[in-house]
Amino acid sequence: MRGFISDIQHPKQKKKINVNDLELQLRRLLDNYFEMNGYQLFYEAMEKLHLEGVLSPIQNKQYNGKSPALPLYYWVNTKAQETKWDRLKMMRLSDKLDFSYYERHPEYQTKEEWERIEKLYLFLQTAEEREVVSVEERSLELFGHEKFLQDSDLFPEGKGFLTRIGIPEEKLKMVKYGEPFVFWLKQGREIKDIQRVLIVENLAFFHTSIRLLEENMLDYEPELIIYGEGMKIERSFSFFFQLFPPKNYLFYYAGDLDAEGYGIIFRLMGKFPGTSIQPALKIYRKMLQFFEQRNDQNKRQTQNTIYRDAFFQWFTEEEQELLQQLWQENKRIPQEVLTIETWRRLL
Repeated sequence: MRGFISDIQHPKQKKKINVNDLELQLRRLLDNYFEMNGYQLFYEAMEKLHLEGVLSPIQNKQYNGKSPALPLYYWVNTKAQETKWDRLKMMRLSDKLDFSYYERHPEYQTKEEWERIEKLYLFLQTAEEREVVSVEERSLELFGHEKFLQDSDLFPEGKGFLTRIGIPEEKLKMVKYGEPFVFWLKQGREIKDIQRVLIVENLAFFHTSIRLLEENMLDYEPELIIYGEGMKIERSFSFFFQLFPPKNYLFYYAGDLDAEGYGIIFRLMGKFPGTSIQPALKIYRKMLQFFEQRNDQNKRQTQNTIYRDAFFQWFTEEEQELLQQLWQENKRIPQEVLTIETWRRLL
């Protein structure tokens, strides 16, 4: 596959490719594609080419509809112009840097890459004396742009740079800070009192939850409610552990009954395996009582059956039948079915 991508790389212009078209071409070339678990190998190759900066995903929320999912479209980045670095200079810097990748891939031996390496080496000489700062601050200091080390279309070569030179992020004395989130602490409670935390996906239900909490009607009786803001909570959840003291918290998550909602909670559970996170079943069960108000699911949502099955297993057989019907009909139940009025009617 690397050879195929290399053939279509242009020295001056990016090219757009469709992942499904690319995979189809590979399937036609390999008779035993399915027997060799071809899609998994294809996925791993795409991720590696992305990490190396050869490909950059186009982040438009379109995916290839398979598991694990890939963005539907990628940019094939311009081919690096081959130049040979001075081997003596490489040897002088090899006490702190690993040049083996560049030996195997001379196409990365560019003038721009060498300038980055020199700046990195200079920093590493005094790294022990430096303070820990954010990824963005260190990226700006060393590479001239705060987004260089982020996974972005703006700098597709940046994400793989540290991997190519063999330097882990922690050696740059930098940390990726969690994004702040909106939360509500129950009146009369202090931070030290927090034990149960409810995370809700949508803004409307966040405000409804606050009213229910203050009226002592909210399930789980949480001391804290967090507005997850859809998938943003996956980036911002680590901020919780910077803001609140370390202890064993109980987290309950409630989102829409749809493919995206299932994915959010189980990706959270996967990223924070030492934390007690579980679906807010009492709230989901209330939502299921409004089954007739189901509506169409966003066609751009990735329907991951692994997340679906992991979510469904928390429910009874009767409840799973309703959830399966939602899935088969490509329908969903939005969190907004639970208003202050409908909640009271369920009591």
